Amino acid sequence: MSDRFMIYGATGYTGKLVARTAKALGMKPLLAGRNEARLKAIAAQHGFEYQAIALDETEALDAGLSQVDVVLHIAGPFSRTSKPMVEACLRTGTHYLDITGEIDVFEDCAARDEAAQKAGVMLMPGVGFDVVPSDCLAAHMKARMPDATELTLGISGLGHMSHGTAKTGIESIGKGTRIRRDGRIVAAKKPLRRDIDYGQGAKPSIAVGWGDVSTAWHSTKIRDITVYFESNPQFEQMAKMGAVARWLMSLGPMQRALKKRIEKQPEGPTDEQRREGFAVLFGEAVNAEGERVQSRLRTPEGYTLTAMTGLEIVRRVLAGDAQPGFQTPSSVFGADFITGFEGCTRQDLNG
Repeated sequence: MSDRFMIYGATGYTGKLVARTAKALGMKPLLAGRNEARLKAIAAQHGFEYQAIALDETEALDAGLSQVDVVLHIAGPFSRTSKPMVEACLRTGTHYLDITGEIDVFEDCAARDEAAQKAGVMLMPGVGFDVVPSDCLAAHMKARMPDATELTLGISGLGHMSHGTAKTGIESIGKGTRIRRDGRIVAAKKPLRRDIDYGQGAKPSIAVGWGDVSTAWHSTKIRDITVYFESNPQFEQMAKMGAVARWLMSLGPMQRALKKRIEKQPEGPTDEQRREGFAVLFGEAVNAEGERVQSRLRTPEGYTLTAMTGLEIVRRVLAGDAQPGFQTPSSVFGADFITGFEGCTRQDLNG
């Protein structure tokens, strides 16, 4: 084993951004993915090595992973790509990181906790904007109110999406809005709404099935968790969609048509849009007596932050700061991890 790491999925929007950021930081990843021509071009641009490997090429994948200590897995949709990569990491003793926001992927990784501990491998999905800032904020709310029974997270400032993020959203249409109640993940029976102050007055917000429905529970053990996004026309349209419409939209022909439409959109935000963008996260913890504490966290734009947090976690793992088994960002690096990044500021609003 060496102190090298692999970026798998280096040819997509986020993968190219992470590779560019790694170059700026003086890191030397091994780039990997399915498309050799695209990999070769990106590797040549940065002076990196590359290997074309498909996830179903077991021997080649194991051979590639055996050259590195950790993989930063960026190839979505993670509902299809995470499992073969996790299994390969368990076979080869390679630490696994990804940037998913998909609840099912977090839960699948959590179910592999015992196997990962036996293999001496850390499984940490969600090392980007999904879900480092929100997970750290959840842990901060738990620290502020240790007896909390209810956690609310709100997110504002999600602007331009990459093709991969948009396609993941399309794939989740059929699952409805998932929340956590009494420790269990359930589908909300009706759209959940509340007004949330992200720093410029109360804004209408609507519940979504964000990854923290899984991870915040593993980090805090708070039994009731709801995640909201600041409302926009697209979220409202999704919220009003009935069960039959969701089912129709989840069928293969509709999925293909929607994804084809996404391919015609810009690949992701421009550098200028990323520089100008930012996100604000709201956290609220409530205990059984109805006492509550609230905090806000401001961060850089989501894709920019993903490159920052993902590569910093890689750096820490390479330095030996890894714990075998399924982990969340805050469980290993603490609630204050996010505040160490440029442009990230946290404010306690009461208590």
